[in-house]
Amino acid sequence: MTIHPLNTKRASRSAESRVAAQDWRALVSDLNAHGCAVVSGLLSADECADIAALYPHEEHFRSHVVMARHGFGKGEYRYFKYPLPDLIEGLRSALYTRLATIANDWNEKMRVAQRYPAEHAAFLKRCHDEGQTRPTPLLLQYGPGDFNCLHQDLYGDLAFPLQVAILLSEPGADFTGGEFVLTEQRPRMQSRAEVVPLKRCDAVIFAVHNRPAEGTRGHYRVNLRHGVSRLRSGRRHTLGIIFHDAR
Repeated sequence: MTIHPLNTKRASRSAESRVAAQDWRALVSDLNAHGCAVVSGLLSADECADIAALYPHEEHFRSHVVMARHGFGKGEYRYFKYPLPDLIEGLRSALYTRLATIANDWNEKMRVAQRYPAEHAAFLKRCHDEGQTRPTPLLLQYGPGDFNCLHQDLYGDLAFPLQVAILLSEPGADFTGGEFVLTEQRPRMQSRAEVVPLKRCDAVIFAVHNRPAEGTRGHYRVNLRHGVSRLRSGRRHTLGIIFHDAR
């Protein structure tokens, strides 16, 4: 029997080591300033290809969503089912551990009472105790003319404030267009848009819903949404890592 490279304990350990090796001081600075931060080369090209190749195989997924049917945009995505592939599970756990500290700091600044445990397993138990038991990591696929409307991935009352998207396709070679877009609405101000340039294998960490911004009278809360602009040509695959489960 052949073991898929995404389903080995070595893949899980590799996820932990590469997350630990990132410049988290710089990433935290970008997240605090802009609500997003890019991790360059989080995956290898082979890993990107292996994950994208899972898309046609329904046995890996719990559901399939065609965006146009729900007014979400154009394109489609599939939610993984448990157990997740080891590499994806390893990334989800290792990234959460780093991001929980940021999430707790943000909630303190926004005067939100919710605090997050240091380990992802403990947070998932909270989700499951609240009736949020369906896994949320997903694989998205876009073709020419497809796009993703601005939205927030909440899925229930309990939502982790940060999430991650990893681009599995090469801009300019596999597709054109299809930029990751983040918008931010500050009180009594017009919305600000941020287009995040990504290369294949890059990850973007970004705010799910709210983040604190610093003003003259201390911190205040800003509202964020994210999406993907229209694909001009080709095909684009993205891995989304959401840390809370869905109701």
